[in-house]
Amino acid sequence: MAKIHPTAIIEDGAELGEDCVVHAHAVITRHARLGDGVVVHPGAVVGGDPQDLKFDPAVDSRARIGSRTVLRENVTVNRATAAGGETVIGADCYFMTCAHVAHDCVLGDHVVLVNNVMMAGHVHLGSFAFIGGGAGFHQFTRVGESAMIGGLARISLDIPPFVMAAERDEVVGLNLVGLKRRNFSREVIAELKDCFREVYFDGGNIRLRAQEVLGRGVKSPEARRFLEFFSGGRRGVARARRIWSTEQEASAEAP
Repeated sequence: MAKIHPTAIIEDGAELGEDCVVHAHAVITRHARLGDGVVVHPGAVVGGDPQDLKFDPAVDSRARIGSRTVLRENVTVNRATAAGGETVIGADCYFMTCAHVAHDCVLGDHVVLVNNVMMAGHVHLGSFAFIGGGAGFHQFTRVGESAMIGGLARISLDIPPFVMAAERDEVVGLNLVGLKRRNFSREVIAELKDCFREVYFDGGNIRLRAQEVLGRGVKSPEARRFLEFFSGGRRGVARARRIWSTEQEASAEAP
């Protein structure tokens, strides 16, 4: 049974799973679908209309929140723009205060958004992505699984899986801490390091470099997902910093 605190607003037509908790002054619109165990803190709004000047409020669309996801104070998740469309948040996510997920975004499981993350429409985040506070995302950008985005970063290009990015679309190395937390084997991490070096350190077109490396064959599905990411998307893929110090290269290659 869901627990609804006084002054929370649950519109007719909203769907709440088992053991959801909706705190005071939160708003769950009729367009929201919450999985089991979702927690919505004060001031959060789930399923609000898109911030799109052309949007017709009569459109029937949704915002879907996966099981056990936590939305802290004043988080906003807008519904999709197209009839029958969904803004999708995965399971076991944690969104900190004032994070905003715009219309038609798709986020995987175990995603963390720190305070004041700003996400435009149609952004895709892979599972286990970690987004630092105040980071902003251009519409239609993609961020791969287990990527880490630094606080206050400005992301207008795609960020591959398993990497760290900061500032303005700057890839700065592999997310080794995130890889170890997911208990990837030393062999998988070593292969990802090799793929990263070949794509980013050898110069030239990084999309073509990724295709070449993939064409020679890789052992792990993680390395394959890293390389295949470069062939998709609409925004282009972020490059590494132009000047790499000895310390940065050592960090990228560290065991």
